Amino acid sequence: MQSPTRFQPTNADEIADFLRDRPHPVYVLGGGSKSAFGRPLRDDESVLDLSAIAGITLYQPDELVLTAWAGTKISDIAAVVAERGQCLAFEPPEFGALFGNDCRSTLGGTVASGWSGPRRFKAGAIRDHLLGALAVGGDGKHFKSGGRVVKNVTGFDLPKLLAGSHGTLAVMTEITIKLIPSPEVSHTIIATGLDSPTAIRLLSDLLGGPFEISGAAHLPEAAARRSAVVPVSRSGTSATLIRLEGFGPSVADRLRTLEMRFARDIQYLSLDPQEGACVWREIRDVAPLVDPAHIVWRISLPAADAAGTVSAIAQATSAEAFYDWGGGLVWLAMPSKDEAHAELVRSLLPSGHATLMRAPVACRAKTQIFNFLPPALAALQRRVKSAFDPAGILSPGRLSLES
Repeated sequence: MQSPTRFQPTNADEIADFLRDRPHPVYVLGGGSKSAFGRPLRDDESVLDLSAIAGITLYQPDELVLTAWAGTKISDIAAVVAERGQCLAFEPPEFGALFGNDCRSTLGGTVASGWSGPRRFKAGAIRDHLLGALAVGGDGKHFKSGGRVVKNVTGFDLPKLLAGSHGTLAVMTEITIKLIPSPEVSHTIIATGLDSPTAIRLLSDLLGGPFEISGAAHLPEAAARRSAVVPVSRSGTSATLIRLEGFGPSVADRLRTLEMRFARDIQYLSLDPQEGACVWREIRDVAPLVDPAHIVWRISLPAADAAGTVSAIAQATSAEAFYDWGGGLVWLAMPSKDEAHAELVRSLLPSGHATLMRAPVACRAKTQIFNFLPPALAALQRRVKSAFDPAGILSPGRLSLES
């Protein structure tokens, strides 16, 4: 395969000129951390590299609002807002290591992927924190949606439509997001020795209680052993993690109630703040907890179905898994080099959907990355694609064998 043509614009007008009347497909690239996701790059596909369009253009700490160019590194944004005691509520993952590179996520790539971290079930996904965006359609036309404060967000909420589109609809150039105050206190407690069905039942029960949990995950023994956090990796058993965040007195009160609940019949231990931060980064970024040689699936389904579904898949493929969002999100890794077992995985899902996250090039070229859509939704998706990208030049077929 020959090296693709690469264009690195320095402003939105250059992007529009590049896309206007372009006859060949274009792949939109941010920081490159997710470039190994989806269909492999085509021979006739040019790369539109947004890394030079970077920097924070507006930050209003009192309003909890930030605007930045799409190529701005998420790590840079997090560092700036942390100095003012604020953070990104959706805990955006850094998936460079998962996809086999050392690249860092950008704001545009993070929004385009739509993926959020362990706090999502409490704070919402990235799409819930988008206020506005400037973008360029596949026809080279600029458009704007939303605003810089919630009261100015009117009309069609196009930024939420762009979230999760993986660059197949339009090229976002400038993005405005909401921030939240950083938690004053974060405390992680671990229940040890629980099997997966028991752990998920416990987490589901706690999430329905008065604890205001902001992180709920279960690491079976294989995943726990890979953690860099010593109390987790050297426990010799599974780790069921619960995170409490907020004001100090509130966290202390909820923690006492939780410990009273555990004291009856559950072994547990607490992590210090640094250990807690580390293990939640591992859960957020996935790669530290899975075998680097394995194919990785991301499965969303009702928590009550998670353990049984994983058990059925594991019987056929020797898969391993760990669970986030109280079991509603499953990260499944299987030792296969040339077969993603997509039909098997999806046939065993009682509901929900499965996304092929990491696989060799040959697997990705022949495997449906997301679930096939029902005909009516597939037709709607094609109409939306045509409205944003009439010539179909933005990553055609990158996410679906149907395209």
